[in-house]
Amino acid sequence: MPFTSEHLQTYQRDGYVVVRNLFSKAEVERLYSLAVGDTVLSTKTYDRVDASGMKTKLALWYALDDSLYSKFARSARIVEGVEQILGGWAAHYHSKLMQKEPRTGGAWEWHQDYGYWYKNNGFLFPDMLSVLTALTPATKENGCLQMIKGSHKMGRVEHGFSGEQVGADMEKVNEALKIMPLEYLEMEPGDTAFFHCNTLHASAANLSDKPRWSIITAYNLATNKPYKDVHESSYMPIESFDGDLLAETEAGISETADFLVKR
Repeated sequence: MPFTSEHLQTYQRDGYVVVRNLFSKAEVERLYSLAVGDTVLSTKTYDRVDASGMKTKLALWYALDDSLYSKFARSARIVEGVEQILGGWAAHYHSKLMQKEPRTGGAWEWHQDYGYWYKNNGFLFPDMLSVLTALTPATKENGCLQMIKGSHKMGRVEHGFSGEQVGADMEKVNEALKIMPLEYLEMEPGDTAFFHCNTLHASAANLSDKPRWSIITAYNLATNKPYKDVHESSYMPIESFDGDLLAETEAGISETADFLVKR
């Protein structure tokens, strides 16, 4: 299994772990090429503005379909690791394609994913995590993820708006940074980060001449059914996919993938 007991121990200690080369260069190149030319994704992509006015592009959807994106989200390489972490059946909450374009891609303010999901989506328990796979190199220069190591042990922090984003209480963030290490998660295509929904994380603007694209899937313990903003996939156990991603018929995303529409 690509997700080992050592990975699990690191995740529990730090609130995140990176599994290097979880997907091959060929697998990732195929998904990236599909995403770049996917007209449905292009029409469903919207901007999220940071505190300085710079924009990150993303598309977010809830339903799994027959697309290559969904096969990545259902990949046994990911799902088995997620279920080790959660200690039970995993459900798919949502997937999103993050697109930080060269010199224009905005920052993501310090936040916990659970800061959104508890308040806005009605998940009572933090039995959730996100899994990010780099589709292009992620570096300090193009705005890679920044993690505060061990911050998941703080529990949920209050959040408020920063630009069009919801950011964590900066008093708590600044105090956390005094006593907990900050790590930049520089990643190569195919590297995959698993991170707890209460781990404080952020990313800087992309000021380089290289794009930073990634696909992120949020997973939930199937028994942790939300009481509002309910999407069926968020509490239905995933049927994992252990086939050959390179042998699959290349399929773009469906119009009916239950996309989030920016309001």
